[in-house]
Amino acid sequence: MSESVQNPADVTAAAEAVARRFTELYGAEPAGVWAAPGRVNLIGEHTDYNGGFVMPFALPQVAVAAVSPREDGLLRLSSADVPGGVVERRVDELLPGSDKRWTAYPAGVVWAMLEGGHAVTGADVHLASTVPSGAGLSSSAALEVVVALALDDLFGLGLDRALLARICQRAENEYVGAPTGIMDQTASACCEAGHALFLDTRDGTRRQIPFDLAAEGMRLLVVDTQVKHAHSGGEYGKRRAGCERAAELLGVPVLRDIPYAELDEALARLDDEELRRLVRHVVTEDQRVERVVRLLNDGDTRGIGPVLTEGHASLRDDFRVSAPELDTVVDAALDAGALGARMTGGGFGGSAVVLVDDDRADAVVSAVGSAFARAGHKPPRVFPAVPSRGARRIRPA
Repeated sequence: MSESVQNPADVTAAAEAVARRFTELYGAEPAGVWAAPGRVNLIGEHTDYNGGFVMPFALPQVAVAAVSPREDGLLRLSSADVPGGVVERRVDELLPGSDKRWTAYPAGVVWAMLEGGHAVTGADVHLASTVPSGAGLSSSAALEVVVALALDDLFGLGLDRALLARICQRAENEYVGAPTGIMDQTASACCEAGHALFLDTRDGTRRQIPFDLAAEGMRLLVVDTQVKHAHSGGEYGKRRAGCERAAELLGVPVLRDIPYAELDEALARLDDEELRRLVRHVVTEDQRVERVVRLLNDGDTRGIGPVLTEGHASLRDDFRVSAPELDTVVDAALDAGALGARMTGGGFGGSAVVLVDDDRADAVVSAVGSAFARAGHKPPRVFPAVPSRGARRIRPA
């Protein structure tokens, strides 16, 4: 499959290919085919598990799943992207931490559904994905959401999108062991084409904010550094634990409860410099999300560029989750005339986003490529980020 699904016809072709392979593997046509996108986060990083604000949008790149239900307790999983054929598990034997392979993501969804009291008696599943893995674009959430949506449809569970996202988050947190927040799964499940999703991760309030860069002569580029990252790694968990410790010391449930106007006072109450850095990032990042929402609502899309760049500096200097390759993207892009740039996703590798005028896009891409070559980095992969549809059933329509 192509690494860049850009229009509905491509997704339809992907669905047909996955359905054909499903039939070859399992001996019957699937009951249906579903798709769920990856996401890029415009602004609001490491705020979701702190009860704060985020602003992702869905990408055209998707995970596609052909699925049929079973009644014998057997879960059969296969992927066009991973060699090894069909993996079989029994749904009543699924246990957190028991699977370190890619199959942990779809199997974890089944486990989380069963733990939530939702009757799932087995399934045959064949998957394929165009979401780059390890690029900070939520390839794992796309896998989880597409499987959850298929099972919801096939077993008539009647889950709303918010609950479906929480089930997928539980799968990733408890079954896979990655301490992620709710943003990725909510974006994959709930985003709308042509919009960014303003999400309050504490109460689940969602607002679709129009975000049509093409109409204004701009574009947002995703620059995949091709430096892989893993959320289940220790550094991500350390940041989350530090945020929780800081909230405890400051006497608040989560860091979102520290008002921006009271940030200096809160920092003065902490003796640990590392905790001060974490708090400063989270509180200022929540404020940056709110600034971006106001700018977009006021029609000042160009004005969000400096806010994105501020966010990168905070992630680099305070939260310290950037990487040399990500810093190279941001510095080279800004030097070449980009309106703003920042790393996106959990960090430690992955991707950056670059806001640029159409007539500067080629120059910015060239400048980033040249900077990577001078630094001896592997060439990056660049593609436009187009706000796209969330998870949906592809066939039967």
